[in-house]
Amino acid sequence: MDLRFQLKRAMETGDVKLGFRESEKSLLNGRSKLIILAENAPEDIKNRVTYLAKISKVPVYYFKGMSIQLGELLGRPHMVAVISIDDPGDSSILELAKEVAT
Repeated sequence: MDLRFQLKRAMETGDVKLGFRESEKSLLNGRSKLIILAENAPEDIKNRVTYLAKISKVPVYYFKGMSIQLGELLGRPHMVAVISIDDPGDSSILELAKEVAT
């Protein structure tokens, strides 16, 4: 799967939240379908997000790269440590959830 293409497609046609606070809100409100977490996200953020995802039964995909690389994938000039996919739109980004399960 081309992660860059699928993320851009999800951002254009679906509902994607960037950052810890927005992702936390999505998890708490039951809207999140998938969480993408950068490898170098701060420990407190990792712990909080994985805890909320576990309670909400939302899969967490651990991006094998730094938050600056995740931001670049999204076409952003800044670091992005957490992404919440609330609605995948026309993308097949939720296929990452199947990778997490296996």
